[in-house]
Amino acid sequence: MTAATPDRFRGVLVPASTPFKADLTPDSARFNRFCAWLLDEGADGLAIFGTTSEANSVGMKDRMRMTEGLVESGVPAAKLLPGTGTCALADSVELTRHAVELGCGGVLVLPPFYYKNASEDGLYASFAEIIERVGDSRLQLYLYHFPQMAGVGIPMGVIDRLLKAYPQTVAGLKDSSGDWSNTEAVIKNFPSLHTFPSSESRAVDALKIGGAGCISASANINVRAIRALIDVWDKPEADALNAKVSAIRTIMEGYPIIAAVKAVLAAFSGDQEWNRVSPPLTSLPAEKQAALVAALKAEDFSLSMPVSEAA
Repeated sequence: MTAATPDRFRGVLVPASTPFKADLTPDSARFNRFCAWLLDEGADGLAIFGTTSEANSVGMKDRMRMTEGLVESGVPAAKLLPGTGTCALADSVELTRHAVELGCGGVLVLPPFYYKNASEDGLYASFAEIIERVGDSRLQLYLYHFPQMAGVGIPMGVIDRLLKAYPQTVAGLKDSSGDWSNTEAVIKNFPSLHTFPSSESRAVDALKIGGAGCISASANINVRAIRALIDVWDKPEADALNAKVSAIRTIMEGYPIIAAVKAVLAAFSGDQEWNRVSPPLTSLPAEKQAALVAALKAEDFSLSMPVSEAA
């Protein structure tokens, strides 16, 4: 399988925010409607149960139940890129196998993140064991590099070994490091990978050198504009669109972004059920929510997300 394979993800993928009920269980009904809306707004895929989705605050059974619920609600499984990397190999294998059997377009896999300073041999083995134990040619595995959050990154040597051993399976990489030099090096050294920066501000830069688009937290609130940018990334009008989406991204980065995304969804939809995060995270204080909304409105930002029905 080559980089041109049409069924590998590219474009704008949204790490869809997870709504929680008052008892902190994930809200399937709201999640299903929200994900359908994101696709209608132009998302090429949904990177569910990653960092922005608060995946590590959601139990395995709920993650699998929610993924099944999306597919049953009519969201195409091929549009889904669930996060399946955990600290325990058996859990990662179970989540990955479940996603493959559902027909998901791929899985996004963190390295095991509890034990720090793991060797390259150990990191390679953690991914190789998932691939071998799932043992399914349909598996498309996207590496998830987020050293600041996970405390463990994915070195270039590990990427190289995995691609040589599993060229049909290792499909891409999300680089959430915020280090453009690393993203650029991955794209240039491994052209078969579909590599995504985690900010829309770098999407055009990535596309210019063979990258695949972006997987961005702020796409939860601005996917239509990011979609418009990616559609014209190599045309003169891209500069103005890039400036607009980058301005929104910069505002969002001024706040804890998971809580900020939910605050914006709640404020602009009128559905305050969105304004709930799972511990240990906390919602933005009211004054910060007001400042965030005011800053977005000053940039002529608007959001057409419908109010959810009571779940």
